[in-house]
Amino acid sequence: MPVVIVTDSSSRLPASLLDEHAILQVPLHVTTEEGVEYAEGVDEVPADVVADPRVTTSGANLKDLADAYARAWDASDGDGVVAVHMSRRLSGTWSAARLAADEMEGRVRVVDSRSVGLSVGLTAMAAVQAAEAGADRDAVYEAAVRSAATAESLLCVQALDNLRASGRISAAGRLLGSALSIKPILHVADGILTLRERHRTFTKAVGKMLDAVEELAADEPVTVGVQHCQAPEQAAEVLAEVTRRVPSVTASPVVELGAVLGTHVGPGAVGVAIAHGLEPFGTD
Repeated sequence: MPVVIVTDSSSRLPASLLDEHAILQVPLHVTTEEGVEYAEGVDEVPADVVADPRVTTSGANLKDLADAYARAWDASDGDGVVAVHMSRRLSGTWSAARLAADEMEGRVRVVDSRSVGLSVGLTAMAAVQAAEAGADRDAVYEAAVRSAATAESLLCVQALDNLRASGRISAAGRLLGSALSIKPILHVADGILTLRERHRTFTKAVGKMLDAVEELAADEPVTVGVQHCQAPEQAAEVLAEVTRRVPSVTASPVVELGAVLGTHVGPGAVGVAIAHGLEPFGTD
């Protein structure tokens, strides 16, 4: 059995990819004001949760991580485990992952993807492809680290209210607090969510995000995933424009951001994740 890959539900990988490549996923959690807790990817989360500012979120817990790592180790037949998780600067998941890995006495290597959302998933796919090509655990880990270092993640949100409430936007983004008509383009830089640009309309922001995708692709084969929060039509339009502008897209998954990330960015958000060096993969 090749090295087994573990990730968390922030990766937003479709269930078809998790099943096809035997990727183990650990849930993040969302809790309502009434104290009802949902495990993302395990429980059915009400759609209106993402619009409720009273909802709180939490990372993957130590027990779930330890259980997943133990199962992954058994499945690997001794080849080892590589775990790819969301940025340590955005969640406590990575710290819990390190504790769980320490209990495994060197059998698990943990990758800080330095990102969130589908960029985590594409980094996990880089690890998967290295493992399926026969790389050993350390080489799989290095492949994931290289992918994380070159990944790009851009996001347009309708408003910053959710991000301000959750504390997930940097000081630069908070300066926009009184500019209610401004529509920002956010990106993940050095593991934190920061302001890239700001525009007067959401349409303009999305257009500029697409300009950035075209520039970042640099006429090279790239994987461009589209992620959204309850905005499937907008996501479809973004995907159509990406495939029109970028000559060689190796894969183009379209995913919902889910309850946990959706709670932070709010309904209507749409973004892209860009990765270089991945082999084509199916997303159905």
